[in-house]
Amino acid sequence: MANLENVLNIEHVVYSEEKIKARVLELGKQITEDYKDKELVVIGVIRGSLYFLSDLTRAIDLPVKIDMVGFSNIPDTTSKTGIVRIIKDVDIDITDKHVLVVEDVIRTGLTTAYIIQNLEMKKPADITLCTMLLNPDRLLMTIPVKYFGFEINDLWLAGYGLDHDEIGRNLPYIAQIPKRK
Repeated sequence: MANLENVLNIEHVVYSEEKIKARVLELGKQITEDYKDKELVVIGVIRGSLYFLSDLTRAIDLPVKIDMVGFSNIPDTTSKTGIVRIIKDVDIDITDKHVLVVEDVIRTGLTTAYIIQNLEMKKPADITLCTMLLNPDRLLMTIPVKYFGFEINDLWLAGYGLDHDEIGRNLPYIAQIPKRK
């Protein structure tokens, strides 16, 4: 059986494990400072944010509640409208709480805006976003991204939660892979 790097045909490492760890610690310190004396609920978006969520919440030196939301793409719809199917909603009551949504990557912002719209119906005090990767050139709408790890362009990436056909999430770094059709 071929190893993961060969299966993905990795071209090069874009963000090393060490660089990711250092950036996550910086984000954790900033979030700790910004939310001291506030009740914080951190909500990860399944599946891509799994590794980032785990590392980030350990870097936040506050009592936090953690939950997950899950969404599924609707073929021929999600990429154009951002509308997704909810497969796992939050279980924690977020009414009047400060909510930090954690994503792996935000490109157009359409799906993220839909997630925020869904969470806003639960009447939190506020919602902010933290994403490992942000592509500001492709954003189609204004969304409350307050924290991000790194800015990216249109590279095809895998690792640290990012996948290609559900493979590659478990790489400890983020690597460029060949564009797929």
